[in-house]
Amino acid sequence: MRQGVPADRDGPHVTGGTRAARPDLRRPGESGAADGTADERDELLATAVRTVLGSTDAYGAMVYLRSRDRRSLTLCTLAGVPLSVISPFRRVAAAGPLPVAVSFRTGHTVVLADTEDTMRRFPQLAVGMPYDFASAFVPVRAGPETYGVLNVLWAASADGVPDGARRQLRAVADRLGAGLAGLAAAGHPVEPDGGTAVAELAPPSAPTTRLGLFDWNAATGALSADDQFCEIFGLDPAGFDGRAATVDARIAPGDRAEFRAALRGALNRGRVLAARIRVLDRDGHPCPVDLWGRVPEGDGPDDRTHLVGAVLDTRTGTAAAAAVERLRDGVLSLDPDGRIVYANHSVELLLHARREDLLGHHPWDVLPWLSDPVYENRHRAAMLSQRPTAFLAAHPPDGWLAFSLYPDAHGVTGRVVAAEPPPGTTGPEPDPPAAARTGLSAMHHLLQLASALTEAVTVREVCRAVADEILPAFGGQELAIYNVCDKRLDLVFQSGYPDGFLDRFEGTPTGARVPGAETLSTGTPIFFESVHALAAAYPGIPLDEMGAWAFLPLIASGHPVGSCILGFDEARAFSPEERGMLTALGGFIAQALERARLYDAEFALARGLQQALLPHRLPSLEGVRTAARYLPGTQGMEIGGDWYDAIVTGRDLSLVIGDVEGHSVGAAATMGQLRSAVRAFATGGHPPDEVLARTNQLLLDLDPGLLASCCLVRLTPADGTALIARAGHLPPVLRHPGGRAEALYVAGGPLLGVDQRAEYPVSELRLLRGSVLALYTDGLVEDPAVAIDHGVDRLCAALARSAGVADRAADGTADGLERLAERLLREVGSTRRVDDVALLLTAYG
Repeated sequence: MRQGVPADRDGPHVTGGTRAARPDLRRPGESGAADGTADERDELLATAVRTVLGSTDAYGAMVYLRSRDRRSLTLCTLAGVPLSVISPFRRVAAAGPLPVAVSFRTGHTVVLADTEDTMRRFPQLAVGMPYDFASAFVPVRAGPETYGVLNVLWAASADGVPDGARRQLRAVADRLGAGLAGLAAAGHPVEPDGGTAVAELAPPSAPTTRLGLFDWNAATGALSADDQFCEIFGLDPAGFDGRAATVDARIAPGDRAEFRAALRGALNRGRVLAARIRVLDRDGHPCPVDLWGRVPEGDGPDDRTHLVGAVLDTRTGTAAAAAVERLRDGVLSLDPDGRIVYANHSVELLLHARREDLLGHHPWDVLPWLSDPVYENRHRAAMLSQRPTAFLAAHPPDGWLAFSLYPDAHGVTGRVVAAEPPPGTTGPEPDPPAAARTGLSAMHHLLQLASALTEAVTVREVCRAVADEILPAFGGQELAIYNVCDKRLDLVFQSGYPDGFLDRFEGTPTGARVPGAETLSTGTPIFFESVHALAAAYPGIPLDEMGAWAFLPLIASGHPVGSCILGFDEARAFSPEERGMLTALGGFIAQALERARLYDAEFALARGLQQALLPHRLPSLEGVRTAARYLPGTQGMEIGGDWYDAIVTGRDLSLVIGDVEGHSVGAAATMGQLRSAVRAFATGGHPPDEVLARTNQLLLDLDPGLLASCCLVRLTPADGTALIARAGHLPPVLRHPGGRAEALYVAGGPLLGVDQRAEYPVSELRLLRGSVLALYTDGLVEDPAVAIDHGVDRLCAALARSAGVADRAADGTADGLERLAERLLREVGSTRRVDDVALLLTAYG
């Protein structure tokens, strides 16, 4: 399955880079070599996916395992899902934004109810798999170790993930984690070996073919047979007397003479016997079966008295096939990956194609008029949504055909009939000229990787996206990105290279004869599939321990931006599709870098303006210490509307946190106005509820078209009294002196700017000395993997376990509160946040 992704190099494989899941044939408890351990691991994975499919109404399941370097997650086993459809996500960056990576990093289960949920929370997944389905991602853990992720798919429905499925998934993932931990404890590696095992599913219905075995002694007339043999011949297995004469009586009278002659010939020649005979069923009706037999090896010409063999009953399957063959509608069957495995005679007539040219192939590969990716996409949509779908296709020179697809986890049944052309059409287009066809998986993979670049805004983020997303997707180990500056190459990012190795190339002229410069001067990618190839093309060039390289020119808007070098630890062949994808990605990287350089130039100015709107320093008050942090969002070119403030009003201290919706100059301007208003009203001695009510009225009068949240706490240090008022803002979090932390879900009013008559109730509590109060904006606790309440719980837990730092902060130890602020940002904040973060800590003691 690796369209656009490096072919696997390790382990036994079946066509397409997959391997069949197989049972461990070693005796229990037997210590195995590396391949035996891999078999045991694969059996654990196969058991997990089969158990999930049998107990949760899911149609597809797969398991990702972490790589040896922990930088990526590799798809190791799947069932019920087309491997070709999953190809864009066969290797996933562990640091990336996809749900499988988020589940692996956070240890949380990620549930996606439908396409809208997926698009909103994980747009990169929606780009690579734009189909309607529900899914869950469950970390596979044992103790502190996370080995991978169990990913399960359900058919699209209004219910999303079925009730009760999460508990079952967690149980299966825990059993799998325990099994992998057992292998690891025994010293066996559990990391992926490069292949993807496809766990076969039980057939959807009872087999239509029966096979019975027998052993006949011609000298004595004794015949031993299994139960299937007896049932095929209409005999009771429990009452069969073991005589050949009894079996002979079950053969249709007209076939007995031919049958006996065939048996004698087989004994005389010692060769395989193949005969078509009719046997009588329990009602006495003759049914055709195939009989196969041979004389056992070792019997000489004079002692050939035994015949062993099998009888094959295909009557049900043959009758079904005959019935389908008689239909005038075209009927075909496709495997989960879309290859044709059966087509009736009418399909040949309707498609004007021979069956032998269709079987084993994708219809869009062998029929030029179906080569448009839209038709392959219809098959993928049916398989991933598990919903029937239909479409029309123009069949040159003068016809139209209607296709209906009926999917299940085992594949697709298709129906083809002649159809009228759609209204307004002039007729089918002629067959397109033969050309190299880019697979839909490659297209989706390219879009998915490119989308990672569109989310990066700074130069460093672009480089990190290449390192975290593109490099693992192609199985690379080294990355270097150079920028062009004064016609020389300037290294802006590197990963995986030995220390100091790239120093000798710093400042290389763009016209120098080294591949990193020549690929830029010629505008053509350069690929080396082995060390010998690179050394032969550039004699004397310094080499490290890599075995293959791709040198990509980065050209945007017609001018050189830089070059990108990918290194692979083993020699490898770059397929035409991989070369095309890497070339296209080079263009995306160049455009992203060009955009990022402009952003970096404007970033300092934009953030400088925002910093000017925030307090330059916080006031000091006896018995109270404060510390604040502000972090800009990791995405977006504009400034945001988060703010914090600490205002001394007589003997009291007013603590304020707020967030204006949006990321724009307008949001920042509104933030500045609201901060000034809150400061003015608080300084004027108004109680917290009136401060928020007056600020709400001001925002409505300004009518900027924006809403805002705010939380105001007026603290009296003399006795620890705290008055809290909230306007649609997240609850403060209080850490008590003993270490317990809780979210203060006190009563509150609506967002500012919603209702002119809104009221903002005030709640009172008494802080004990040694307490720490945290005010924050949603950027700190938001995470696409979990609900925001879980983020608040995460903040509570981080405060509770920060015992030493928090106690020193409360006790007034120098820098204690500052260190606590840094720790909370590190432990609670998401590395993939898109929103700004404001945090205001207050220690009372």
